[in-house]
Amino acid sequence: MKPSVPAAVIAAGTPIEVWFQDEARVGQQGGHAYIWAPKGSRPPMVKDNRRDSAYIFGAICPARGAGAAVIMPAANTEGMNAHLAEISTQIAAGHHGVVVCDRAGWHQPGKRLRVPDNISLIPLPSYSPELNAMENGWEYLRQNKLAGQVWDDYEAILEACRSAWKFLVDDPERVRSIGSRPWAWVSL
Repeated sequence: MKPSVPAAVIAAGTPIEVWFQDEARVGQQGGHAYIWAPKGSRPPMVKDNRRDSAYIFGAICPARGAGAAVIMPAANTEGMNAHLAEISTQIAAGHHGVVVCDRAGWHQPGKRLRVPDNISLIPLPSYSPELNAMENGWEYLRQNKLAGQVWDDYEAILEACRSAWKFLVDDPERVRSIGSRPWAWVSL
């Protein structure tokens, strides 16, 4: 997959922002997180067998310590379109956003995916989640805000998603710490 906007379309000298994008499912069938405990012990952890869930489409820009997210009922092209529109509003005026994402089916440019003019999508190689800084964001949120929870209903799941995302992006230093990659910078 090629970048969604050819480099020739981006005006020379336009400042570039690097964003990392991914989705995470949050719901009643949630997983467990690793926690510190005395050797040989088994700390109790709750597990819910119900099936409601939501998806957080999240993106971070470590250089600015900024983030953009939408919460959707499913991971699909409609959700990705809403997320790209939200990222577009968070890119600094006069800048162009390079959004690094995996190769999920709903990330593929085509008739249904609408990429705003101030964004280019850059796909990661297949099977390389370690290159996506947003994966570290999800791990951090699961261990600190989302794991080991039992939510009463779908609204509680949505509120947990909102609260967890706000917790992450309200601290720009946390975003920088989680998302910074020495290889992900643009020199003008």
